[in-house]
Amino acid sequence: MDETRIKRLRFRAWRRGFREADLILGPFADSRAQSLTDAQVEVFEQLLDLPDHDVYGWIVGPDASPPDFALDVLGLIRAFHAGGPPIGRPSHS
Repeated sequence: MDETRIKRLRFRAWRRGFREADLILGPFADSRAQSLTDAQVEVFEQLLDLPDHDVYGWIVGPDASPPDFALDVLGLIRAFHAGGPPIGRPSHS
């Protein structure tokens, strides 16, 4: 996996502009981005281009159905959020 792409993905996940989304997507990217397939990374990048409130709602609530292309990655994010490590912002080097 391209390290520059992963760093950019992690940066974008932490700096969404909607703190609640940052606190879910940032830790997910930090913990799981390296293990995603290229196709999953592409989908995650597409999710990061969508409105924060929509993405957040798809992860934590019963909001309108997410786009079909994102179901696999959203499932990974939901599972991580449900049983992942405590939420906190890491120091980036």
